[in-house]
Amino acid sequence: MWLKSFVVASLLQVGVVGITHAAGPFGSVNVGNWIGGAFSNDESGAFSHCAATTPYANGVILIVGQSAAGIWSLGFASPSYRFKQGENAAIDVIFDGQEQARLFATANQPNMLTAVMPTNVVRTFQKASLMVATAGRAVLNFDLTSTGPVIAALANCVTKVKADGLSKAGDFTKVAAKPQAAPDKQTPPAAGGKAARAKSGTGFVVSASGHIVTNNHVIDGCVGDIKGNLTGEASMVLRVVSSDANNDLALLQAPSTTTFKDFARIRDRSIRSGDAVIAIGFPFHGLLSSDFTVTTGIVSSLSGMRNDSRFLQISAPIQPGNSGGPLFDTTGQVVGVVTGKIPALRIAAATGNIPENINFAIKTGVLRDFLDNSVVSYQTAEPKSELKTTDIAGNARPYTMLISCNTTEQADAKR
Repeated sequence: MWLKSFVVASLLQVGVVGITHAAGPFGSVNVGNWIGGAFSNDESGAFSHCAATTPYANGVILIVGQSAAGIWSLGFASPSYRFKQGENAAIDVIFDGQEQARLFATANQPNMLTAVMPTNVVRTFQKASLMVATAGRAVLNFDLTSTGPVIAALANCVTKVKADGLSKAGDFTKVAAKPQAAPDKQTPPAAGGKAARAKSGTGFVVSASGHIVTNNHVIDGCVGDIKGNLTGEASMVLRVVSSDANNDLALLQAPSTTTFKDFARIRDRSIRSGDAVIAIGFPFHGLLSSDFTVTTGIVSSLSGMRNDSRFLQISAPIQPGNSGGPLFDTTGQVVGVVTGKIPALRIAAATGNIPENINFAIKTGVLRDFLDNSVVSYQTAEPKSELKTTDIAGNARPYTMLISCNTTEQADAKR
């Protein structure tokens, strides 16, 4: 009971401009272990901020908030803290062992430090799996879960309350997901239109509920049903749950009557340049083997074209049809989503040289953010002992899927 009271008190205190007399919560933010809502200045009754909090076994409670003015804050609270009013402290935060920032925190209350979070830090916080915070000699680790949807819910909270007022506060987590539901009946091409042709890619199951990840470009332009096939099994019709054209990700779902023996786990630790990787997919379906193919390589770079940090550059050979497939580390954990290869002919025309083994995969940080925003209950795992490539392929068989549909030349031309 004391913990619940302390959590509520921490939420009330998180106003980034030092508001300590607050009332609330109005409405609710409930994402994973995060709870919160909207709060007002108790003296004026005006809306002050939206905040959510979650406790950790190390005794510290994290509080994330956005003020009515749009300023983000990160608070560290604990009943054991004894700060002087107005005391300042520098807190260094490292995300996934790479991204680092220094936050300048102030103690508006004896048991809590609150720091303003710049926008770039908020974005990193959303996508990271682990945050290490260092203040003086104190070093604390925080496993970050559901940070994508909680940030989205808090932003939605501020927008909604400013537009509609505290009296209409409701469930602010509903906008954390941005579904793009497929219509019940998809219309086939009109008579006289371009002839339909088959297209295919790869996907993989990421939840016990049958959620399947693939590339957006695999399903973009599909007409009629989108189908999924596990090797050697009958096809099933898949429903589009959500998609992100900017990051080239799409989320599909199998029928509720379908059961899967297993699903992929996402690696909960950053991969490094030079680490070995395994790509699995269905390239040139109809021309090559009906089974998936397995290729191996290394992580060549931690960024894609023009230093795009959303991607990994990999040397594992991929072909048309590999798109959307899982990229594994040597322990069998997913470290990326295969998305494409460098346009060799264009590069050759521009430079006179044909590039070799330059392929790309979407990083797990982007994938996890997408799944969080789609409110998918996926699992992460720490890399353990290395497996043989044959074992990794065998383990992936129950959840790696051929994705196929029909498209038209006209639809392709519009993309």
